[in-house]
Amino acid sequence: MSTKEKVIALGFFDGVHLGHAALLRRTVEAAAARGAVPAVFTFDRVPKEVLTGIPCPLINSPEDRKDLVRRLYGIREVIMVPFDDEMRTTAWDDFVTEILVKRYHAVHLVAGHDHHFGHKNQGSPELLVQKCAELGRGCDIIPKVEVSGITVSSTYIRRLVELGQIERANAFLGHPHVLTQEVRHGRRIGHTIGIPTVNLVAPPHVLVPSHGVYATRVVLPDGTSHPAVTNVGTRPTVNNGTDVTVEAWILDFDGDLYGQTVRVEFLKHIRDEVRFDSLDALKSQIMRDAETTRRCLAELG
Repeated sequence: MSTKEKVIALGFFDGVHLGHAALLRRTVEAAAARGAVPAVFTFDRVPKEVLTGIPCPLINSPEDRKDLVRRLYGIREVIMVPFDDEMRTTAWDDFVTEILVKRYHAVHLVAGHDHHFGHKNQGSPELLVQKCAELGRGCDIIPKVEVSGITVSSTYIRRLVELGQIERANAFLGHPHVLTQEVRHGRRIGHTIGIPTVNLVAPPHVLVPSHGVYATRVVLPDGTSHPAVTNVGTRPTVNNGTDVTVEAWILDFDGDLYGQTVRVEFLKHIRDEVRFDSLDALKSQIMRDAETTRRCLAELG
């Protein structure tokens, strides 16, 4: 971890949505003005999940959160720490003074209008501003961001993703919903019908969109991207199991990706997942899905 002075954005940043974007842009601006490093301080797990023991489904994996803040907004350091006993029991003012300022060299902090922190969430935006002033540090509190009169929030976007309303979710995210994972071995049935696919499994507690077929873009390890028809679900035509997989047919690509990591960007829900009477019928429908996907990507530029 760098010992350089940092401007640090505070938050969990699930989804890295338009509300987070306002924090991150301000963080980068303040860092540039001070000659400091733009950074994010976040936790590996949702504190509420640790405290209650109730799993909280997330929009993104920790790895995708790190990638999004860096790739889209220019954050240079992501301080992702375990939400452990130290973090759970640290008083809000000690969190600012001992951890953010002394341990991570914060010279300026940026937080959202509803950000609470420290033991029992006793720290508030108002207290953060006061403490930073006492310490001679800068502080910005970012007001809420709305789209069409609706406050942008991770909770709202999670619901949209669960419902498969990807285009609306993307409008609140400000970027395509993503899943980055290592390609697993599947049953290779796609190869038998001339439609080879890559298979991904979402990490525990990470949401996948509602079962269905999506127009997507797949970004390969070398940075190139291709349109893809992606099925989310249990593949009822070829599989009687219940395991949910993300299975993408990458168009205009021929190569072996097993064991490599790819990023799937969800762009549009095409249709629901259905069972076909034969593999030929399934193949015909996937070919139509491919044309729909090409049109979708052409429209998006």
